[in-house]
Amino acid sequence: MSTIALSIKLDSSYKDRLSRLATTKKRTAHALAKAAITSFIEQEERIEAERREAIASYEDYLETGLHVTLAEADEWLESWGTDNEKDAPLCHK
Repeated sequence: MSTIALSIKLDSSYKDRLSRLATTKKRTAHALAKAAITSFIEQEERIEAERREAIASYEDYLETGLHVTLAEADEWLESWGTDNEKDAPLCHK
């Protein structure tokens, strides 16, 4: 993977806070900023993937009408970890 230089303008208070954290963590400010940006991008990508999955699920429901009610889902989830754990409810119209 190739790397590029990226310039970011921060308020001076953030620059100072980043420097203090870097000192505390015994890492460079660059390493902390890189880790923060990487973490943010990965988190936002996961959120976006979940959003797309939710939209696809909803579109499937609109096409098929198949669903599980909240009561059915709650009953199933409440059985988790009990001696009478239930199978997942089946989708229906």
